[in-house]
Amino acid sequence: MSVDGARLWKLNQRLLGVVMDACTAELTALGLETKEFFVLAEVENSPYPAQIASALLLPRASVTVYVRNLVTKGLVEREIDEADLRRHRLVLSDAGVTARDRALATLAAEYDRRLARITEQDRVDLQRILGQMLDLPE
Repeated sequence: MSVDGARLWKLNQRLLGVVMDACTAELTALGLETKEFFVLAEVENSPYPAQIASALLLPRASVTVYVRNLVTKGLVEREIDEADLRRHRLVLSDAGVTARDRALATLAAEYDRRLARITEQDRVDLQRILGQMLDLPE
């Protein structure tokens, strides 16, 4: 049996879309748009807007708007970078950490609902396979 990479890609994208759609109400209750959530969730790994844009495959101008919104909402703060005083780095405020963690918990619960449809062994295999595809250690 042949497996079509493009079909797998589309199925994965569709699954992620369905999970995100199911979480929209909770994100809205947290005061977040979907893409704002993605930016919020990326701040700790990528504290500079250009890094966020690269990591999330978003235009820099869009990330600038999302960051501005998150700062206005009190979820993200700008700090002067001690290594380069000309730059500002982004950090999550306490409210930002709380919002991010609640949103991630909502996404995890919805994704877990989907994972419950497959066997425990299939979940273990899926984790292993995804890790291999990302070149992550098990």
